[in-house]
Amino acid sequence: MKPCIVLGGGGHGRVLVDALIACGAPIIGITDPKHVRAHNVPYLGSDDVVSQYSTDEILLVNGLGSVGDPRPRESAFERFRSLGYSFKTVVHPAAVVSPRSKLCQGVQVMAGAIVQAGVKIGDNSIVNTGAIVDHDCVIGAHVHIAPGAVLSGSVSVGDRAHIGTGAQVRDGVSIGAGAIVGVGAAVTRSIPAGRTAVGVPAKVRDR
Repeated sequence: MKPCIVLGGGGHGRVLVDALIACGAPIIGITDPKHVRAHNVPYLGSDDVVSQYSTDEILLVNGLGSVGDPRPRESAFERFRSLGYSFKTVVHPAAVVSPRSKLCQGVQVMAGAIVQAGVKIGDNSIVNTGAIVDHDCVIGAHVHIAPGAVLSGSVSVGDRAHIGTGAQVRDGVSIGAGAIVGVGAAVTRSIPAGRTAVGVPAKVRDR
């Protein structure tokens, strides 16, 4: 098992450190613009320290969250991947992930989450604490499925979409690329790309 460097020591980064420790994954340390501490894992400095390691001796873990502006998380992933580094797929041991699902590079499935058979999740996406992704869903890259969100079967979620905390999405619905589903929303109809849907039932509004 290659050792990991966690990029970012904020809230999401610290949760990932917990997950890595629970998995028994070796951690070299954390990078962050500010000095941070998490479970006595060493603080290494800025992201520039990654260049001290060859691309084949470490794995990176994207500890940047995607609430608010998701672009820094995606940018970090694409920057280091373009340099030849690989990102570890992290599955907390308290998550349930079907062996008949597919998790692409850098996917993170947090504690209490469930990913069922036939699901495909794209690069650098997060299935956060207690979220449920039911059978045959197709999730794009750089997506955040926030804590407690529920996606019923055969839901399609485009790249860079955000499914808010506690949201519920009925079976067969499509969420377009870059769309936002608000906290606690109940989505019964498809949402176009780049739009925001809020409420019960969810209604599309301009941002």
